[in-house]
Amino acid sequence: MKIAPIKVAPAQADYQGPLDWRMLLQWLLIDGVISKEVAERTTARCAQAESAQHPLVRLAAVSMARSSDQKPLDVEMLTQWLAQRVGLHYFRIDALKVDVGKVADAMSAAYAERHRILPVAASSTEVTVATAEPFITDWVQEVERQSRRTVRRVLASPQEILRYTAEFYSLAKSVRAANKAGANNGGSFEQLVELGRSNRQLDANDQGVVQVVDWLWQYAFDQRASDIHLEPRREQGVIRFRIDGVLHPVYQMPMGVLSAMTARIKLLGRIDVIEKRRPQDGRIKTRNPRGEEVEMRLSTLPTAFGEKMVMRIFDPDNAVKDLDALGFSSHDAQRWESLVKRPHGIILVTGPTGSGKTTTLYSTLKRVATEEVNVSTVEDPIEMIEPTFNQTQVQPQIDFTFAQGLRALMRQDPDIIMVGEIRDQETADMAVQAALTGHLVFSTLHTNDAPSAVVRLMELGIAPYLINATLLGVLAQRLVRTLCQRCRVRDETTTREMLGEIVKPWSISGGYKPYKPVGCVDCRMTGFMGRMGLYELLEVTEAFKAKVNKQADMDSLRKQAVSDGMRPLRLAGALRVAQGLTVMDEVLLSTPPLE
Repeated sequence: MKIAPIKVAPAQADYQGPLDWRMLLQWLLIDGVISKEVAERTTARCAQAESAQHPLVRLAAVSMARSSDQKPLDVEMLTQWLAQRVGLHYFRIDALKVDVGKVADAMSAAYAERHRILPVAASSTEVTVATAEPFITDWVQEVERQSRRTVRRVLASPQEILRYTAEFYSLAKSVRAANKAGANNGGSFEQLVELGRSNRQLDANDQGVVQVVDWLWQYAFDQRASDIHLEPRREQGVIRFRIDGVLHPVYQMPMGVLSAMTARIKLLGRIDVIEKRRPQDGRIKTRNPRGEEVEMRLSTLPTAFGEKMVMRIFDPDNAVKDLDALGFSSHDAQRWESLVKRPHGIILVTGPTGSGKTTTLYSTLKRVATEEVNVSTVEDPIEMIEPTFNQTQVQPQIDFTFAQGLRALMRQDPDIIMVGEIRDQETADMAVQAALTGHLVFSTLHTNDAPSAVVRLMELGIAPYLINATLLGVLAQRLVRTLCQRCRVRDETTTREMLGEIVKPWSISGGYKPYKPVGCVDCRMTGFMGRMGLYELLEVTEAFKAKVNKQADMDSLRKQAVSDGMRPLRLAGALRVAQGLTVMDEVLLSTPPLE
């Protein structure tokens, strides 16, 4: 944020005590952040009534505009300006980067609330404390004496201090209460015998455990996590969130608390709590802070130090999207729309695990699932419960496989069928038979690109003439991180020629405005916020069918698909780079090379 050179007001050097909105307004005017007209108008509005609000919050509420660019001055911008003026470091509180256990031990909740401060980092020699009152320092010596550490003051938003003081101390209290109830890291590969200590397991219904689990879910929803990992280690348990495809450490728990949390979640997910020797699956439905229902798929796995659990979150905001939101270009969106409107045939979606295949399939099926058609699925497991589908889960333990489920569905008068994955010849044969008898079949395969799916079907034993008779198209996809719109800057080093060299022989046409990541508090200094899909859509044409035979090779299939309008994944990524949505490093990391 650009601020005019600071002309220190005489009052600032000697000032002591709480901030006053009139004083802040005078400093904003002196620094050239606001105009005289804005200052006079704000004075008139704020003088109408007294308020218990913090002065920064009060000034932000009157919607002042910054002189340089007319942007509204919110609490964050005002706090940044004040930090620069008083010579303190501005601190944006990122809950993922705060070790709640350590900072909560630095001072009591009552002390923090009374002085409106919050410890945000702690080491053996220093404790960093966030405050929104830079001229109140009478608490510093007391904290240094009690903690026997040096205090480093930072300036933070008064709203964030208020919010996180309640959250951090509430969480720390719940963890301590749960841990105090008794701990035992039973189930570990290595058993540690400690004489004279309680061997009682924590109760999954203990109030402290219940509160920690509730916090965990709400926190994960708030942080846009797609997966929650509960990982037992030798000394302690670790909680990590996957955000935009990258894992972030969140919290370290005593092993007894982590075991009790796992038991609590298994209980809610109707998983056998006693069984810890084999992997198990389950699901839970809960609500996010906005009151929307959220599906979570649970998976447990026995490890050397206890039972590991992963929760996959299916947020309703991400579950069903339109094609633009998924990342389809207009070129591919039109071709995909025409494919899914066909009355019968097979449409495949390919890509590695975690590439967004499920989201694409569910979003597509949701669009075609009208009252006039019967949409039925066979999945392993059912990823998301969708009321407009008839969903069935395979159960290998009773020989109910994909092929068996598909065979049963054929007697259920379906119009559109979705098979979770084609893994073997039997399932592939049943999918072909379903398509031949007038059904539209969607399924997934694990291949690197779209043309490889045709070769994979032949490897599974499907005759080329049957592939030509049933296959409509193949969509290969990947997910790449998108640039944070708030902090990205133009990239003058990546030229059109460089992109063209990477994606030879295709040229980059149209608008060209690449950006590069910088990092800000909103994106946790990563430079990226969210993910988008890259797509490669192969449409089976008459010319392509002529290439599908027993002697078919990948090069000829790929060349024909490109002639028919397929844009390779790497080219799709380069186009997104040219549009300023991602960077080439992300594309090169996620997509197969062009041949």
